[in-house]
Amino acid sequence: MSQYKYHFRPGYQSAELLIDVFSGAESENFNSDFLYAIQEIKPKMIDILDLWMNDEILTTYDSEIGSFTISKDIWGFAFIMAENNQDGLARIDSILEQSELFEKVQVDFENYK
Repeated sequence: MSQYKYHFRPGYQSAELLIDVFSGAESENFNSDFLYAIQEIKPKMIDILDLWMNDEILTTYDSEIGSFTISKDIWGFAFIMAENNQDGLARIDSILEQSELFEKVQVDFENYK
């Protein structure tokens, strides 16, 4: 059974896609499980930013498919974003679809306009 559930969807009122982990991201193992799931693209952390005012941590990674950022907050939500690397984000989505740890839940893109 998958530990994490996610949507691959547009940001609100945006054409940019993102990965929205809405179930399981509160786990303290989330980051290591996510990085393990996508290890084939060799992610390497290049920056970490603690936005304590927003109770959010932004971690930026570089990888064989380009850079991406994980935003994780204290409410148990995580977003994987790659504004200038939408192809890379689609590749991460396809890797997660093959992972036993992650389950993709389809959404209606119209809900985010």
